[in-house]
Amino acid sequence: MTFAWYAHLKDMAAKPWYIAALASWGIALFEYLLQVPANRIGFTVYDLAQLKILQEVITLSVFVPFAIFYMGQPFKWDFVWAGLCLMGAVYFMFRG
Repeated sequence: MTFAWYAHLKDMAAKPWYIAALASWGIALFEYLLQVPANRIGFTVYDLAQLKILQEVITLSVFVPFAIFYMGQPFKWDFVWAGLCLMGAVYFMFRG
C-alpha cells in the first residue's frame, strides 16, 4: 500500500488528482487481492490484535526504505524510535 498511497506524490505530481487516484486504486486493488487471503490465513494462527501489530511492523519496514531511497526523504531518528516502539508492541502482543 505504500507505493499506492505515496508514489503518486513523486511520479504523478503534474497530473490531475483523479488520474493519480485511479492509478493508486489500481495498485491498491492488486495489493488487496493479496492481503485479504493473507489475513484469512493469518487469522487461523494469530488473533486480530496480533495481525494488526504484524501489519504495522511490515508497513514501517517497507515505508522507511521507500521514504529514504525512493522518495528521497532524509533519514530521521524518529524512524528508529518508532521501530523500537513497534518492537515493544510485538513483545506485548505475542508474549505467552
